[in-house]
Amino acid sequence: MSPPPAALLWDVDGTLAETELLGHRRAFNRAFAEAGLPWRWDPPTYLQLLAISGGRERLRHFLTDARGQPPAEAEVEALQASKTRHYTALVAAGELVLRPGVRRLMAEVAAAGLPQAIVTTSGRAAVQALLDGQLPQHAQWLPLWICGEDVARKKPHPQAYQLALQRLGCCAATALAIEDSANGVAAASAAGLPVLVTRSASSAAEPAEAFAAAAAELDGLGDAEAPVRVRRGPACPGGRVTLSYLQHLLSAR
Repeated sequence: MSPPPAALLWDVDGTLAETELLGHRRAFNRAFAEAGLPWRWDPPTYLQLLAISGGRERLRHFLTDARGQPPAEAEVEALQASKTRHYTALVAAGELVLRPGVRRLMAEVAAAGLPQAIVTTSGRAAVQALLDGQLPQHAQWLPLWICGEDVARKKPHPQAYQLALQRLGCCAATALAIEDSANGVAAASAAGLPVLVTRSASSAAEPAEAFAAAAAELDGLGDAEAPVRVRRGPACPGGRVTLSYLQHLLSAR
């Protein structure tokens, strides 16, 4: 079997928690209401918008399409700031929690002394809100964050992963990314990383071919109460993704 991954790189939205439909979408809708704007994004609309990475980019695209001309940057920034406040309030109210198995696997990897990092298109404030509320150990377990503000090009471009690997000082082929979306898989794969896909509510309907580059495709990481289902890839003993399973993924490549 291969040695353990040189590093584990975690996506956030959909991977750590079901933040897209339950968090970001609702926060955007509250920001629209607060600004007196008539739009409300229902789940099907928001799932379509997820093809565009980044909250500001999503807003620009939607407002341009709705009005027939690009919005002022001041409006985009004001809406994004309002949305971040509402998202933080949702986290503080306990309405967004980590997906089953996330804390368990992070703890196992941390106990083995392996580096872990966040690689996301989300803004730093949203990541901070989620991790402060749901993962008190994040400063020790996840010291490196690459967020949307840190790169010029967001997923599916590999820049965020390339920057993370550079700062970690490790080879892409010996590390592993955990993602939930087609854009995330494309970004990690283009950076040369093996990828474990844990499909989320926001990526459940994406076509299987979008995940073909991943080493395995699961419906989560698994816990005793929520054993994982393998869509493609090696069997998952005990219904839980463990460090041994990650090693097996690397050895099977």
